[in-house]
Amino acid sequence: MTLVTDPLPSTRQAPTGPGTGRLVLRHVSKAFAGAKVPALDDVSITVEPGEFVVLVGPSGCGKSTLLNIAAGMLKQDAGTVEIDGRHVTGPGPDRAVVFQDHGLFPWLDAFSNIEFGLKMRGMNKSERHDRVVEALKMVHLSNAGQKLVHELSGGMRQRVAIARSLVLNPACLLMDEPFAALDAQTRTLLHAQLQELWMTTKKTILFVTHSVGEAVRLADRVIVLHSYPGRVRRELKIDLKHPRDFDGPVLQEMGHLVRREIEDEVNRVNASMAGDFWEPKKAPHLGAGVGGMGDGI
Repeated sequence: MTLVTDPLPSTRQAPTGPGTGRLVLRHVSKAFAGAKVPALDDVSITVEPGEFVVLVGPSGCGKSTLLNIAAGMLKQDAGTVEIDGRHVTGPGPDRAVVFQDHGLFPWLDAFSNIEFGLKMRGMNKSERHDRVVEALKMVHLSNAGQKLVHELSGGMRQRVAIARSLVLNPACLLMDEPFAALDAQTRTLLHAQLQELWMTTKKTILFVTHSVGEAVRLADRVIVLHSYPGRVRRELKIDLKHPRDFDGPVLQEMGHLVRREIEDEVNRVNASMAGDFWEPKKAPHLGAGVGGMGDGI
């Protein structure tokens, strides 16, 4: 689903443009009732304006929790969150969230789903129309505006969800495994389209995924999280221009580095919880490629 982050009807625009969308999380901690260890412990991350940052790590490392805190949907126990110097105390029009579940209204067509948030803001019909048309064009669905949800493929539904976020003109886009439920071929197509979209809009993006291949394809910077509690384990900068050759040797090598970090973290957690350390045997041709896009840990 897509979170419409302006809770009250309004015609105000989120401030966007060069220098906007700087997301800063400082010393963020979060513990849930009944848990033996915090979900997050002293996490500090800065996403610069127009940067594409991807969070990866083992299941339960706090990736989605951190994203929900950045969105203002979950309150941290300690630390601060800022967007363009303003403290985040709840959802706001400067951030939009795309989830794994597209959350489209099945009784509305694609055009009306994208238009919904603008209606809630009280925008006039003519301006709504122009902005939805442009959003559909950006996600390559110009001819699908009148289709109902059940008439759209899984990939098309996620593109509508992304368009519904973009049409609100947020400074920062938060994406929580938006392509996880899609087949490998569709994911590869949407990786290319999201890359193109990001190059066009230069939105700040914080993206959560379990897929190592997805992370290195899209990110300017990959942040690997520890588990139990969630902390930053390592940051890897991918200094490659976009558009990228998804099958190039540099991305393959970066994929191996990220995957090794996650495997080591999984083994560390397993050893601490069960006292048993296991390491998989190395493949005979480790440099043969990143592998399928469902290759998360």
